[in-house]
Amino acid sequence: MKSLQDVILWRNQLRDIGKTVVFTNGCFDVLHAGHVTYLTAARQLGDVLVVGLNSDESVRRLKGPQRPVNGVEDRAVVLEALRCVDAVVVFEDDTPLTLITALLPDVLVKGGDYTRETIVGAEVVEASGGRIQTIPLLPGRSTTAILAKGGSQAGC
Repeated sequence: MKSLQDVILWRNQLRDIGKTVVFTNGCFDVLHAGHVTYLTAARQLGDVLVVGLNSDESVRRLKGPQRPVNGVEDRAVVLEALRCVDAVVVFEDDTPLTLITALLPDVLVKGGDYTRETIVGAEVVEASGGRIQTIPLLPGRSTTAILAKGGSQAGC
């Protein structure tokens, strides 16, 4: 995990050499094939991928008292182990708007279940010259659905 300040400094260095910073966010509670496919596709949209990760309290507020299944440290370790993820930054709010506003990524990515109008931070990114991209979801992969079935794989 990196601090927001470290990621902003790194982003500035990357921009100075013409690199493209891609950002996405989520709970990524129990990683599944849908997450890996999504994150791999997001990384292909630029030179580095920064993942905003909901804190445990944020996940509880959004998903309920039984979540997250895995704590933030474990979720961050798993995400950072993926070849496609270059940095993970934890955020405490229910949305990543503060993080997006501070980072101002070149590309803001969300899953295909979002529209430009429902993507938090879209206006901020576009106003700074960035772009919004959605990526189709892998059918049938959802942490909520997997947990409801009693499965051991999942994510948000």
